[in-house]
Amino acid sequence: MTASEIRRQFLDFFASKGHKIVPSAPIVNKNDPTLMFTNSGMVQFKDFFLGNREPSARRVADTQKCLRVSGKHNDLEDVGYDGYHHTMFEMLGNWSFGDYFKKEAIEWSWELLTEVYKLPKDRLYATVFEGDAKENLPADDEARALWQKFLPEDHILFGNKKDNFWEMGETGPCGPCSEIHIDLRPDAERAAEPGHALVNRDHPQVIEIWNNVFMQFNRKADSSLEVLPAQHVDTGMGFERLVRAIENKTSNYDTNIFRPLIAFIEKETGLTYTDSYDPNAKTDIAMRVLADHLRAVSFVIGDGQLPSNTGAGYVVRRILRRAVRYYFSFLDVKEPFLHRLFVELAKQFRDIFPELELQRDFIGKVIFEEEKSFLRTLELGLRRLDELPVENGVLNGNSAFELFDTYGFPIDLTRLIGRERGFEVDEAGFDEALEAQRKRSRAATARSVGDWTEILADPSVTFVGYDSLEVENARVVKYRTVHNKGNEEYQVVLNMTPFYPEGGGQVGDRGWLYIGDEPFEVLDTKKENDLIIHFVDRLSDQMDQPVRGLVDARKRGLTSNNHTATHLVHAALRQVLGTHVQQKGSLVNEDYLRFDFAHFQKVNDAELTQIEQLVNEKIRANIPLQEYRSLSLEEARQSGAMMLFGEKYGETVRMIVFDGDYSKELCGGTHVPNTGHLGLFKFKMETAVAAGVRRIEAVTAQQAESYVHEELSKLRAVREALKNPVNMLDAVDALYDENRHLRKQVEKMHALQARLAKAELMGKAVLHGGATIVGGLAEVESLDALRIIAQEIRRDHADFACALGAVVDGKPQLLVAVSDSLVAKGLNAGNIVREAAKLIQGGGGGRPNEATAGGKDAAGLEAAVAEALQKLQA
Repeated sequence: MTASEIRRQFLDFFASKGHKIVPSAPIVNKNDPTLMFTNSGMVQFKDFFLGNREPSARRVADTQKCLRVSGKHNDLEDVGYDGYHHTMFEMLGNWSFGDYFKKEAIEWSWELLTEVYKLPKDRLYATVFEGDAKENLPADDEARALWQKFLPEDHILFGNKKDNFWEMGETGPCGPCSEIHIDLRPDAERAAEPGHALVNRDHPQVIEIWNNVFMQFNRKADSSLEVLPAQHVDTGMGFERLVRAIENKTSNYDTNIFRPLIAFIEKETGLTYTDSYDPNAKTDIAMRVLADHLRAVSFVIGDGQLPSNTGAGYVVRRILRRAVRYYFSFLDVKEPFLHRLFVELAKQFRDIFPELELQRDFIGKVIFEEEKSFLRTLELGLRRLDELPVENGVLNGNSAFELFDTYGFPIDLTRLIGRERGFEVDEAGFDEALEAQRKRSRAATARSVGDWTEILADPSVTFVGYDSLEVENARVVKYRTVHNKGNEEYQVVLNMTPFYPEGGGQVGDRGWLYIGDEPFEVLDTKKENDLIIHFVDRLSDQMDQPVRGLVDARKRGLTSNNHTATHLVHAALRQVLGTHVQQKGSLVNEDYLRFDFAHFQKVNDAELTQIEQLVNEKIRANIPLQEYRSLSLEEARQSGAMMLFGEKYGETVRMIVFDGDYSKELCGGTHVPNTGHLGLFKFKMETAVAAGVRRIEAVTAQQAESYVHEELSKLRAVREALKNPVNMLDAVDALYDENRHLRKQVEKMHALQARLAKAELMGKAVLHGGATIVGGLAEVESLDALRIIAQEIRRDHADFACALGAVVDGKPQLLVAVSDSLVAKGLNAGNIVREAAKLIQGGGGGRPNEATAGGKDAAGLEAAVAEALQKLQA
């Protein structure tokens, strides 16, 4: 069977048992601040277990895209070195929400594995919970008795709380679990040592393939357990391990999931994969790393998360750069390679996860640009790593930070190289240097929701904000104080609210809550899963009183203008630029709108004008809003509604339409009743934000009018400064030509100054070790003049070094230059200028053969030049 057939049989089997087959949630977890990525199959069902939301079906099954590279679950360091760890993997699961329980879950597990997949019964083992006296938890004799119908006693093992009691977190639903393991060792090894002795002992051939979790309890805030009113089943089976077991392979990478990717790498590199897991088999390790990491990177980008320097985007970048380093160092590939391998991957998943094939050009472009960017600095970084001191087997934190900050090396990449070369990394020192940089570069302003994992006494939370900006007689369901970055924050959940929570790019509402007669300002509104959380300026002493909620109508109205504008501009972009345009992110607030979209080149002025005119045409048409709140997802799809990759849509969706032939999108945000409310739409900027992604910023209504008036005022001021010419463009061109002529004259003057200064400096030159050493202060008016002096000395002398200083506009400037012949002997201009710059209270750097520095203290310039000269002659 192919991997696709194995996956299809799982879903068909559970469909035959009355399960509804649901799609995978996005691998990027956008609506839960407690989790960056989906790391298990249960994540999309979290609210069902918490009691915050009712499921549409009591039995469901799916295959879920998962990523484990951060936090508690982090398999990154093991990838490539063994045959079963991955960053991205699929989790097959069947779920019961208060329907069936242990009996059916165990019986169906056995039926699927042995009757459908035909796995050998004598190779299967089951573990059950042994109980815990401290928790007053009994052994799971019920599960054990159920397994006795299928397995002999020595194939049913008791496991401790760590292995066989599953918990969502510190609080929330939990319960015993029963794992299924398979022994894939050769018969001779099995005869020599029984499999039960190796279960849960990290043996690479005795592995867990399926876990059945029986949610019976709720872990309360005081750590006590209470029995849940409904019992649930939560299962997860690693798809890659299942395929390995069915194909009877010794490694996941030997299966037809990974073999096509490895075969492509072999073909393109001319190297042979030998299936070795020796730590020194770098070629094999590298091929496995590429096959694994490409999957993670591709799916995360496909679900809308672009590589960046923060958050989830940085995780993508880390994984991708780790892969680049492997093919650069161990496969001798020096050009971008992953984007070519991606084409093979997209074909493989086109049936089950078509988003890769549908975005093939976009994802490939993003990967290519990221590879190209990192390859520019990778070789320099590796060379710099060779120069950095390793003392007592440890690379200090500042050096690790230099590799990160200057060459783009994620800390785990430096750690990996250290492991290969036999040294450790001072990660505490790295973290300290990183935190110091963060404090210098930004003020921490992010507001955290926190983690609301307690089951609510009354979980019904109703949003009425589409129809009203006010509610009467609401009540507080939950409230609390949170300490966030040194500040106290106050959070309130109501049973009904008109406040729109941040989501879909739209900022959260502000306004007021009146508890009793006392007003409380709502500073922000956010959402965790399906809970709407109000951030207020303080808490009341009477939180049990009826609540009146009032949204800031002006802010909501302006924000709604801009949200509607994003729909109009999205449709216009697709009409003018092409249907490849897809939204890749947005920000909508009361001041402006920002919209990111897939497009591979700059949007030129003519195109921007055409798009802007089209949007304003739709505004003048005063098109009424058509809103469909409870449309089935299939109906929306059939109607041609725009659906975004990486979004998790429910079975019923809200569709927003402005002219059925123009704009039709699924959206949860707030909108104006007709397009005329926008008044005017005006672009402010268009730029690139990532490979294959452009960004526009625009304004509407009053902000658009203000922007136009400001620009016209600037234009009038320029016209007046130019003496009100008849043709302003001709006047500007003439001014530009005059400026260019004057600049050339200044450059000639600087060159003349440089030649005169050089002649004076050469009179003080000395010979040292066969090289001409030149140094001193020059009376020139620019740093460029110092560079000209160094260039002329370089032209005249094969072996030379110089240290030159000048005061430019009151600021000291220092330049050190060294011939390539002296660089080869160990001189480094960058290192020398950095040390000398301390004497002018400055800093700088550059290449080994030429570097510059600026400073604050001109009085120290002569000493700085002398210091540099001393080092040049050392």
